[in-house]
Amino acid sequence: MDYSKIITIEPGKRGGKPCIRGLRITVYDVLEYLAAGMTHEQILSDFPYLTEEDIQACLAFAADR
Repeated sequence: MDYSKIITIEPGKRGGKPCIRGLRITVYDVLEYLAAGMTHEQILSDFPYLTEEDIQACLAFAADR
């Protein structure tokens, strides 16, 4: 998956951590929710501005690291 248009890194935002589409939610936030046992559906319900593609981009980004 090409996550380059979804995952953004801005030095002044969230300490330069990789964020989703310039929002203030980081890849690590999403990964922590998944690791804690939240389902994709629960994350999308809690954060309606996120999409399934955003979650997949986070997983692809983490896999590349």
